[in-house]
Amino acid sequence: MKKAWIGFVAAAVVAGAAAVALTTGNATAPASTFVLLDGSKRTTEDLKGRVTLVNFWATSCVTCVGEMPKIVATYDKYKGRGYDTLAVAMSYDPPSYVVNYTETRKLPFQVAIDNTGSVAKAWGDVQLTPTTFVVNKKGEIVKRYVGEPNFAELHQLIEKLLAET
Repeated sequence: MKKAWIGFVAAAVVAGAAAVALTTGNATAPASTFVLLDGSKRTTEDLKGRVTLVNFWATSCVTCVGEMPKIVATYDKYKGRGYDTLAVAMSYDPPSYVVNYTETRKLPFQVAIDNTGSVAKAWGDVQLTPTTFVVNKKGEIVKRYVGEPNFAELHQLIEKLLAET
């Protein structure tokens, strides 16, 4: 059954269908160290206290590149209210491509490169891009999207999570 489900998700993503939103049951985000483009490091622990979108992407992923302006707009809309975004480039993405994309598109949030693939593995063995996680202020994953999220629905979720204390 699991292989059939994975096949369905892969087919949906390849076909350009809307994202498959999976509720995770508020599992604690896995302990991870993100290496940012400037060489600094950020950990999962650093996410606590803010609502954070963790987006696994690649410069070679058409859907990822297509959704990035919407991710930027979402960040710009909520950044002043305790919201953050962390874009994690996949291990197979050449670092020079990631740096070039980030600089030419002026991405306003932090970008990490998962050189070893260990972060993607820790976050549920992410292989399909884009895969996006919404993490609440307590550091719990409340939603996972495989494919481009429905941004209206995502904004409603962010509003709800930002209102929580």
